[in-house]
Amino acid sequence: MKPIIQIRDVHKYYGDYHALRGINVDIGEGEFFSLLGPSGCGKTTLLRTIAGFEDLSQGTIHIDGRLMEGVPPNKRPTNMVFQSYAIFPHLTVAENVGFGLRRDPRTPAQKAAAVEEALEMVGLKGYGGRAAHALSGGQRQRVALARALILKPRVLLLDEPLSALDKKLREQMQSELRRLQRQVGITFILVTHDQEEALIMSDRIAVMFEGQIAQLAPPQELYRRPVTRQVAEFIGVMNFLPASVATVNGARIDVEVAGLGTVELAAEQCPGGARSGKGSVGFRPETLTILFEGETPRGRVAEGTVEEVTYYGDMTYYGVVPDGVDVPLTISMRNLVGRRVLERGERTRVAWDPAALVLFC
Repeated sequence: MKPIIQIRDVHKYYGDYHALRGINVDIGEGEFFSLLGPSGCGKTTLLRTIAGFEDLSQGTIHIDGRLMEGVPPNKRPTNMVFQSYAIFPHLTVAENVGFGLRRDPRTPAQKAAAVEEALEMVGLKGYGGRAAHALSGGQRQRVALARALILKPRVLLLDEPLSALDKKLREQMQSELRRLQRQVGITFILVTHDQEEALIMSDRIAVMFEGQIAQLAPPQELYRRPVTRQVAEFIGVMNFLPASVATVNGARIDVEVAGLGTVELAAEQCPGGARSGKGSVGFRPETLTILFEGETPRGRVAEGTVEEVTYYGDMTYYGVVPDGVDVPLTISMRNLVGRRVLERGERTRVAWDPAALVLFC
């Protein structure tokens, strides 16, 4: 994939505070790229340096092969959708969308056609004459997108654009944004603290902590093979059990896991590298299976006691404490027709597969 953005050794200081610490990343042309992390990790600062709203303390940013040093935001091939949308309430929808065309040399008729095209692109065809203050949250978000896209940027920067929406509308707009990105074919860079949002929408995700990129990977790799326990804890739900490395024999590692016994792991299950000593293994709730009456396990089996039951309709999440372990493991089970929901205090068997484990040393 040809990079449209090249970021090299970027640092940003605010006085003594080191907000960005040696960021190096290439972002591909036509890629949906997400910056994911907790508040204060530097993701919005990095986005603003790409946009030109923040100067670099050190390092370089190239966009479309051009060094951005000294290039103001309005001269960069980027546009930005802010968290607040920044819609002008006294203007109509069409006036908002066409605001950036005020100095454009096109004729009024050409500008009006461009506004209609942008509105149709975001699903607001026929809304041009409506007052902006009369729009719903989702409609305002679409207007902000249309206003950014009408200038045909090479890169669209999105600073948590869905955070103000309710859950159902946010999920709808996630699909709409992904569809829109494929339709226009330009690079989208999304800042979000919502792990699920990043997994759903992105081609690649950069997970950030304390001004650094902890892991950069496609969603499936990030979810299945986090390289550190910190990344694993941040992305979705992960169970952890104490473990100690017994032997390392080339590509195979023998690990003693609390409550599960001795497990042989492959080298790719130890993304940080296997070392002798103590650590932990992690595994996702959906990789465990509660065995109901008459069910035969396909993998290995542990026995335990149901401590917690959380019913979600389509799914039930169980907290099961395996024998010999003090903490419950979270297990997600789909509520199939005829499958009963276990009660607290019940004894149960749990099937698990060593291939689902990830070792953190």
